[in-house]
Formats: sequence, C-alpha cells, structure tokens
Amino acid sequence: GILQHPDGTVLKQLQPPPRGPREQEFYNKVYDSDCCDSVLLELREYLPKYFGVWSPPTAPNDMYLKLEDVTRKFNKPCIMDVKIGQKSYDPYASAEKIQQQVSKYPLMEEIGFLVLGMRVYHVSSDSYETQNQHYGRGLTKETVKDGISKFFHNGYCLRKDAIAASIKKVEKILEWFEGQEQLNFYASSLLFVYEGSCQTTTVRLSDGTLAEKRGVPKGLLSGGDILEYNNNIHVINSTENGKIEASVSKGLSKFYALHKKAYSKRHHSQLSLKVENLEQDNVWKSSACITQEHLNGNVLPQLEKVFCHVPAEIKESTSVEVRMIDFAHVFPSNTKDEGYIYGLKNLITVLRNILDN
Repeated sequence: GILQHPDGTVLKQLQPPPRGPREQEFYNKVYDSDCCDSVLLELREYLPKYFGVWSPPTAPNDMYLKLEDVTRKFNKPCIMDVKIGQKSYDPYASAEKIQQQVSKYPLMEEIGFLVLGMRVYHVSSDSYETQNQHYGRGLTKETVKDGISKFFHNGYCLRKDAIAASIKKVEKILEWFEGQEQLNFYASSLLFVYEGSCQTTTVRLSDGTLAEKRGVPKGLLSGGDILEYNNNIHVINSTENGKIEASVSKGLSKFYALHKKAYSKRHHSQLSLKVENLEQDNVWKSSACITQEHLNGNVLPQLEKVFCHVPAEIKESTSVEVRMIDFAHVFPSNTKDEGYIYGLKNLITVLRNILDN
C-alpha cells in the first residue's frame, strides 16, 4: 500500500527484485539532475514528482520511493486507477504469467485498458463510493462506457467539466507517446483525480467588499458564469431567463453543500434564488426571496440544469489531475509503444462518448 509521510509526500514500498529496482531506476533516469533529454524532461510533467528513496530510521533495509501526493491539493478527491496497454505482462514474462494475466481480463487486448478501481465522492450523502478491481474486470465492451461514467457522477449529475479536462490531459500524454521511441510501458496506469466537493474562496464583489464564494467546482457553469453569494444562494445561468420562485428544503442545501453551518443554526432561515442573464461584471446585484416551507417540484430539474450543465470548452481552472504511475515494467525500446497508444486512444474515445451523450 501507499503510506503518508509527515512532510506531505507519499511512500511506495520498493517491490522485490526485479520489479522494485527497475521502477527505482526508471525514476532515477527521468529525474536525474543532469538529464538533458527533452523526451524525458517532458515526461516529468505527466508523473508524480520524485524525491528519491527513503528508509525509516527503525528499519533501514525497508526501502520506499518518495513521491508527490497527487491528491494533496484536493478537498474531496475522486480517484480512479486505469491500467493502460494491450498487454499487462512484459516481454520477459513466463508462459504461466502471461496466461494468468490474460485470464484476469481477456478484454485488455481488445480495448487496451482496464479500470483497476475508483473512489467517488457523492455530494448528496457526503460520503465516498468505492469500487475495486473486480468492478473493472466485470465491465464488457458494452458496459465499459457506463462503468467509467460512474466515476464522473457525483450522485446528482455528470461532472462533464472533469471529463472534458481529463480528455485534454490524456491527449497530452498521447502526444508524448506518439513522439517517443525509447521506452515501452507494461502494466502501468493512469491515475485520475478531480475535486468532488464545493470549494470555498474569498471573492471581491463589485462594490469592493469581500464575500465568501462557495459553489459547484470551478468550470461547472457555462459562458464564464460564476456562482457567488453572501447570505443567499445566487445562481447564474446565461441560457435561462426569468425567475424561479419556490421553497427550498434543508436537504437541497446539503445537495449543493452550501450553507451547512447556517442551516444547523437557523432552520427557518430564508434563501434567495434567482436565475437570469449573466451581467457583464459576473456579480449579482439583487435576488428574489424564497422561503423553505414548501418545495415546488419544478425547482429541482431547473436547478440541476443550472448546476450540471457544462460547456464543451472547459476552463483551465477545473481542478483535475491525470498522472502516469506504476513503472515496474518499463523497458528500453527503439519503437513506439503501440499497445499503450492503442489503449490511450480507446480510452479517449470512451471519455468523448460519455461527454457527448
């Protein structure tokens, strides 16, 4: 397993030879301070940062790779591990090892990737749903799209912003593979991470005052729309006109993870909700009052439209990471890594299908 170091890095125990030393050699080569190979220097962008090897004082013979914690900057990280390539065994694997790997997931050669597991934050229940490798192995060609889309669903809507940002990052990795012929990767994975929770920041309003901003994760609203409030909920949607007036229940506030503390103290407080065209300064000036006593059945679908609609062109600020991990089976080569490229292309196709549909 992965251990947490007090300094915020993670520790991956070195595997027995030859896998462990091979992975250590790979990191040493890529992160060599004297490295001037442009291919390897670019590769660093797609890996966790490497800080050498570490051993605990009490067990100096236990060796760990000291790596960047890719999830550290996230509040509620949603994480998925996808093994990439048509073969999950290396060129030196025994016939027994090959048979074992092929029988685990015969579809690997056909589609070029395998979901090894995922952990998804659901805003509705403020809890995580976890799927292990058996979930991924149970996916077929017909169900793999729905299986992966589960990772991008927060319990209420599909996080299309995270999908679009993920596609862009996988495409960059594909570009790197298309341009290099010195390394082949087997049984290596992509680690996907995106922010599952609402984020709180301080924003400057049009009158110069500071207010708390907590909304759906960045990039969720289209056309430069932003979600801001002080004591009220303000929803901006450039595609909607008019006002939605209805009562909003306590559950709905939890739904969007807004005003949790306020609700615990003031159960009978009032919320303000207004949907109208985006103003030039992207800041709300006024709002229409809504009480909590009754819930109009039309409000939920309207709100979902606002909160869950995402543009195809994703904002740079969307908090998503896609990194390559697991390098115990990386070998020198003089040809393109066609198996890895094949898997990346198929994965991108699946992600685009999820986004488009």
